[in-house]
Amino acid sequence: MKKRLLSMTLVLALAAGCLAGCGGSSDSAGSGETITVLNYGKYIEEDAVKQFEKETGINVKYEEYESPEEMYTKYKAGSIDYDVICSSEYMVEKLIKEGEVLEMDYAGMENYKNLDSTIVDMTSSYDKDHTYSLPYFYGTLGLLYNKTEVDPSVVKSWDCLWDPTYEDEIIMENSVRDTFAPALIDLGYSLNETDESHLREALDVLKKQKDDKIVYGYYVDETADAMIGEEALIALCYSGEAALAINENENLDYSVPEEGSNLWIDSWFVPKTCKNQDAAMQFLNFICRDDIAEANFEYVQYASPITSVVENQDADIKANEAINPSSESIKHCEIYTALDDESTKLYSNLWQELLSN
Repeated sequence: MKKRLLSMTLVLALAAGCLAGCGGSSDSAGSGETITVLNYGKYIEEDAVKQFEKETGINVKYEEYESPEEMYTKYKAGSIDYDVICSSEYMVEKLIKEGEVLEMDYAGMENYKNLDSTIVDMTSSYDKDHTYSLPYFYGTLGLLYNKTEVDPSVVKSWDCLWDPTYEDEIIMENSVRDTFAPALIDLGYSLNETDESHLREALDVLKKQKDDKIVYGYYVDETADAMIGEEALIALCYSGEAALAINENENLDYSVPEEGSNLWIDSWFVPKTCKNQDAAMQFLNFICRDDIAEANFEYVQYASPITSVVENQDADIKANEAINPSSESIKHCEIYTALDDESTKLYSNLWQELLSN
């Protein structure tokens, strides 16, 4: 489980919550109703959900998942009518193309104005006219490393992931696209590659990495704790996860390799299974409120698209690559795009082939 550090800012924000509205009064039309929210694990401050329920009278059934592919499977199973979902940009794009996402009424969201327009513009790669989604957090895929054992020059390149010197010292992502990303980049291919021969080249790189016993494990939520405990020397991980780990262990640092990486944007959307769109939009308006965005940032430590969150940060936090990706890093990054069904199946098959190797 990820460790979360609650700052005094968070405590004050939540304690003062009843003094600030959610874009509507506490006796809103949604009072007594229920929405079902699906989100990544440990990706929202728990007291924030309770505060939303207290302010609005709307009950929240909150569910979690680990990977975008798992989210897609849960949603498509159809056993639960989700009202609000947060996921990665390429999965949001996929569901938009499948006609599974409802349009949002931003005009009715008082706190929509709090979003940084630059970040909103970045979502056009998967939500062309900014019609269906709301950015929540963003960041990069990079390398968290122990700087007392690994020279910073080493993690300037993805090549370190294939170096036998680091036998049993490399943590990879338990996510097909994120683990394939460094191999594809090293081979000179796009992160959105769909040519089977090129993907099999990447698979061969990853199989060799595994055969050489370089891989310590394939993790997601466990990565930060493993690195904090110095179980491995280098980990492929998300920037915010790296920031959390660095806060706990001063021997750790974060690098985005110079060859480029993935810029990810996690976004909220309202699926067509939504039974109460008004209540869903109240929840999203609440998420965009300054104090709640600050609380969620303190809990998750990923870059926030809410302007006030960045404005209130100390200079060292603003300059921290693990929290706020630099313009230079972003310039060399690529955003994942949605895969068609055939390519999705291909990636899945190759992933299973790797894990069973």
